[in-house]
Amino acid sequence: MTTRMTAEEESAGSAREHTPGSLLVTFFGAHGRDLGGWIAVGDLIRLLAALGVDEQPVRSAVSRLKRRGFLVPEPLGGVAGYALSESARELLADGDRRIYATRAPRLADGWVLALFSVPESERQQRHVLRSRLARLGFGVAAPGVWIAPAHLYEETRHDLTRLKLDRYTDLFRAEHLAFEATTESVRRWWDLPALARCHEDFLEVHEPVLTRWNRARGAAALPEAFADHLRALDSWRRLPYLDPGLPPELLPSAWPGLRAARVFQDLDSRLRQSATDFVRTAVSR
Repeated sequence: MTTRMTAEEESAGSAREHTPGSLLVTFFGAHGRDLGGWIAVGDLIRLLAALGVDEQPVRSAVSRLKRRGFLVPEPLGGVAGYALSESARELLADGDRRIYATRAPRLADGWVLALFSVPESERQQRHVLRSRLARLGFGVAAPGVWIAPAHLYEETRHDLTRLKLDRYTDLFRAEHLAFEATTESVRRWWDLPALARCHEDFLEVHEPVLTRWNRARGAAALPEAFADHLRALDSWRRLPYLDPGLPPELLPSAWPGLRAARVFQDLDSRLRQSATDFVRTAVSR
């Protein structure tokens, strides 16, 4: 799968479509751990009803997350419910660092290179490794050589180790010295127009939501705040994985990713507490 395919596919669904499964993962990332990592199925159904999701799709999505090992069935006091698995907690913690990152990337920090070699007898692992590097935000510098800004090193090392893909891979820190200008190389390594469209899709959907809330007077209506916050977070959480966080001097002028990040941060700041208050009032314990 190329970087172009990944970006365009994600752009088509990131800001406009919210599947029950994706909304549930986003909910657990935003609120599930604050609830102790466990929630009753009935509460999940009530909460997602605020976003117009019916009961049966919620139950089906919960079953899929259970099969994936994200959720663990755990009755509590005779009530059917689910807890986060340990691997789910690790994934959500990794996601927090990427989704809520505020540090501006610096060109002086350099790059991290991932070089891999997978035996032909394990070629399925080659596909898994390429897909994982793409999801981490790596671009392709050459066959078998993937590149990302150096600030992604720790996350990459942790992720590849957790998935047991480290045995196929070597990671290097690097500096781009010659022969092409780095700005031109970046355009080869990543599909910047496709990434820009991802951010523009986010802005088209969620910037008007921010404007509406900024114009609102009085206390936020809790169900609406919860729904708008969860949709925005569900859309945004994909983008920091598509966009590797390149230094600003390597990006085209008026890069929409900077504005999209500000819109998300402002929406999160405006709505998070009201969304949390709604969850606390809706959960039956």
